[in-house]
Amino acid sequence: MTTMTEASVREFKMPDVGEGLTEAEILKWFVQPGDTVTDGQVVCEVETAKAAVELPIPYDGVVRALHFAEGTTVDVGTSIIAVEVAGAGGAPADAAAGAPAPAKAPAEEKKPAGSGRQPVLVGYGVAASSTKRRPRKGTGTGIPAQEPAAAAVQAELNGHGGAAVKDRPLAKPPVRKLAKDLGVDLTAVVPTGPDGVITREDVHAAAAPAQAPEPVTATPQAPAPAPAAVPVAAPVVSYDSARETRVPVKGVRKATAAAMVGSAFTAPHVTEFVTVDVTRTLKLVEELKQAPEKYDMQGLRVNPLLLIAKALLVAIRRHPEINASWDEAAQEIVVKHYVNLGIAAATPRGLLVPNIKDAQAMTLPQLAESLSELVSTAREGRTSPAAMQGGTVTITNVGVFGVDTGTPILNPGESAILAVGAIRLQPWVHKGKVKPRQVTTLALSFDHRLVDGELGSKVLADVAAILEQPKRLITWA
Repeated sequence: MTTMTEASVREFKMPDVGEGLTEAEILKWFVQPGDTVTDGQVVCEVETAKAAVELPIPYDGVVRALHFAEGTTVDVGTSIIAVEVAGAGGAPADAAAGAPAPAKAPAEEKKPAGSGRQPVLVGYGVAASSTKRRPRKGTGTGIPAQEPAAAAVQAELNGHGGAAVKDRPLAKPPVRKLAKDLGVDLTAVVPTGPDGVITREDVHAAAAPAQAPEPVTATPQAPAPAPAAVPVAAPVVSYDSARETRVPVKGVRKATAAAMVGSAFTAPHVTEFVTVDVTRTLKLVEELKQAPEKYDMQGLRVNPLLLIAKALLVAIRRHPEINASWDEAAQEIVVKHYVNLGIAAATPRGLLVPNIKDAQAMTLPQLAESLSELVSTAREGRTSPAAMQGGTVTITNVGVFGVDTGTPILNPGESAILAVGAIRLQPWVHKGKVKPRQVTTLALSFDHRLVDGELGSKVLADVAAILEQPKRLITWA
């Protein structure tokens, strides 16, 4: 027993996800002191400046201490949980069991296939752990490598044990956050996903019954007390507390603030504007919707943003110098021969700018598919940190909010960003006569260190010309 207790407490540190992040906020603990944990079991959910991820523990043992409370922001490399593990005396016992040795290799081979997120989320890699981790206990027949979704669920079941699974329903981090925002208890939700995983639809279904009856039952059952409750409750609210609300700056907001300040005071911004008649572009959008088979667009979402993105890609092809970055250390302009097209997306976690890799090589159907997937993934909170790295040029569509235009700030490391304003029916001189036409305003901000007025003007003029005559997408591409 002396051998087992010596140096048996191991500290699990906040991992680096490999994207240059320096801190993360602990959103939720899934274990408490005294709980038994197994290799690969998720112990907590954390939120970085880019994504919400679950952290698995890399060894078996008993939780002795949680060093930080939920809601605390912790620096990468700081210990967050202490786990007592079996020492040298535990190894012979495991070896004497007989069968673990041959079962260990398959378990280790299946782990990446069954929970492929683990090396990415944890950040400590797999090389060092592949020879030291023990085989999981109670895995039964193992995790089929050809079924990653079932494997991920089974990995969580193995990690938590029979009793703990009932206490923690299976759900992805964005679904847990949605349930928290709607006030839904996940333990009361009936799962419909594969292997008992709770989906977003399950949460909405559980929230709907609680929300819908409220206006119906409140009126007939208590018509008299309702008016009386208003004047009674009002004086209870503190006057000072109602004057302002303080929101901690962290997560996406903190990262966005730092990036925008750094960009605004590093790169000299210039913004140019052009007002465009996009009537023909909207007609082409309708044509693509009405006859998708003609353009190989079956099942794909078509909107003006798709054609605007394609127009910008064509303009970049004609003027590749706009797709560049400024290397301050080397005092060089780095011209990119690829376009990672960023799309600003408003999400519950704040503004995210994931990008479409190698967008310059995509056909219109491929771009439509990638754009739809990017936006839906961002809104569901499933955008990975890697999807937001390496952008070269960005589009931000402020028109969806009814805004005519703006002066967007560059994303750090990029040379240009295009803002798209609202499309409105306006009087416009067309073929010598004033007619109602669909009109919008485009704004192009660029880094004046490497993009002069001539280059910026040519790119913006090309985008406008393509949107006025969208057939140029074919001739110029």
